[in-house]
Amino acid sequence: MTPKPPKGHFNILYFASAGSYTSKNVEALPAPLPLRKLFSTLEERYQGIRASVLDHSLVTINLAYADVPDDKAPEDKDEIVIQEGDEVAIIPPVSSG
Repeated sequence: MTPKPPKGHFNILYFASAGSYTSKNVEALPAPLPLRKLFSTLEERYQGIRASVLDHSLVTINLAYADVPDDKAPEDKDEIVIQEGDEVAIIPPVSSG
């Protein structure tokens, strides 16, 4: 079971290569955070993760798939903002043989 994030934070779950890259399965990040800033925030913490993992991954927020907009895009009144208590998952492609 995933621990509840601290007050003012959301949980981010790392699967497969994302977990290998960060050496974590879960971590709490400050909320709120516009979804368009998620990848740049993670890149600041884990240099190189964007090109190696994130650009090829799916993202869910509270089990619903979400398209991550370009972080250079102008703010949109309808943009998704990750809120306190949300659960975000980074799901890289998985191959089997």
